[in-house]
Amino acid sequence: MTKIKLDERLTAVAALVRQGCRVTDVGTDHGYLAAYLVGEGLCPSGIASDLRTGPLENARRTVENCGLSDRIKLILSDGLKNISPEDCDDIVLAGMGGNLIADILSAAPWVRDSHIHIIAQPMTHAEVLRRYFVDNGFEIESERAVIQDRHIYCVISAYFTGKKRECPASYFNTGELFQHFDSCAEKYVEKTLKTLRKKYEALSAAGKEDASALRQIISEMEEQLTEARNNESK
Repeated sequence: MTKIKLDERLTAVAALVRQGCRVTDVGTDHGYLAAYLVGEGLCPSGIASDLRTGPLENARRTVENCGLSDRIKLILSDGLKNISPEDCDDIVLAGMGGNLIADILSAAPWVRDSHIHIIAQPMTHAEVLRRYFVDNGFEIESERAVIQDRHIYCVISAYFTGKKRECPASYFNTGELFQHFDSCAEKYVEKTLKTLRKKYEALSAAGKEDASALRQIISEMEEQLTEARNNESK
């Protein structure tokens, strides 16, 4: 039977899934994540879902080749619409934009349950997803940054608490990465700062009022980055 080897991005995602929990992989593509987690005995069972039939058939082949057809259910679903909350504990939403992940979670009010663990890996607009979590009573428990093929991503672990928190504006660009600061997190923050500086220059040149607020965000992030680097060197 086939054994799955995950790439760096999915390895970082898998590391945040709770052992012994049922996992649902939304937008599963080839089904590698669910097959790995169940095949390695980290999860007793899983769901691999996708919006399109093509990827779901790819996932079916993966599951069959791994001999896991009795423990991984394949479901055609637009986001979480066809997923039953009784069937999952940990929900993975990886490899899609932060806007889409937020939309999928918004359309499934049952995820607002403290027993459900959300692992999100946005390819773009992570700041939108972080803001969604904060504004809707989810706590971002931890984050990790990971580099693959010269691209850098963040992986977010979140739970619903029902409590809203006040956050500095810079938080939506960095989340909890400074709490687990390493070389990957440093590169992630550096890349984000580079993007924000370019945006600031454009806004400033155009005389936009938003420029001063963005400058403040950049300053906060620069201070946090300097402090994190200093702590690392001690």
